[in-house]
Amino acid sequence: MRPSGRNLSEMRAISIETGVTKHAEGSCLIRMGDTHVLCTATIEDKAPSFLKGSGLGWVTAEYGMLPRATNTRNRREAAAGKQSGRTQEIQRLIGRALRAGVDRVALGERQIVVDCDVIQADGGTRCASITGGWVALRLAVNRLLKAGLVTSDPLVDHVAAVSCGIYAGQPVCDLDYAEDSEAGTDGNFILTGSGKLIEVQMSAEGATFSRDQMNTLLDLAEAGIAELVAAQKAATA
Repeated sequence: MRPSGRNLSEMRAISIETGVTKHAEGSCLIRMGDTHVLCTATIEDKAPSFLKGSGLGWVTAEYGMLPRATNTRNRREAAAGKQSGRTQEIQRLIGRALRAGVDRVALGERQIVVDCDVIQADGGTRCASITGGWVALRLAVNRLLKAGLVTSDPLVDHVAAVSCGIYAGQPVCDLDYAEDSEAGTDGNFILTGSGKLIEVQMSAEGATFSRDQMNTLLDLAEAGIAELVAAQKAATA
């Protein structure tokens, strides 16, 4: 039995509310159970210097967690004077994931920065950030299309992510913190809407896992991603 009472393949309740900030070109608040992340997308008129003259656009991400997003207060990283290794790893992951769904030629020489700020954390914050980040990106790109600043849609596919793992000896989908903290195997699966793999992060936290177990987790992830993509489509329709 899962701590939440969910079935092994059951996702947490998914909610994506768009247009939650006044100034950003694209924004949403994604809720996956008790994990809540504010995602905003900002369009910048020029690409990074390393792409100057290339004709290619760029999508990047920044990630942060509010001090009381967790059950104890975390010190602001700005106060510490540097980002933690975890933060840097997660925001690079978000950027890589989102770029996989972008035609950078169609985007043109501009940059879109996706900010993901965790308001409340209960496991799966990087996955929620990627899923909500894509929605914010979609809304920002819609503005470019409406204004005629791009001639074809730079977004070639949906991008979403879900965590799956082995908890109490059972493969489960969409781990919350109670499960994630006790999981024998933990994995993050990032897929396109068409089911192609972008990135898989899997590790044996307390016990090794078999090829069959990995395949089972991938099957769970594919079903979970389908639900997330449906939620993305509903939010951006």
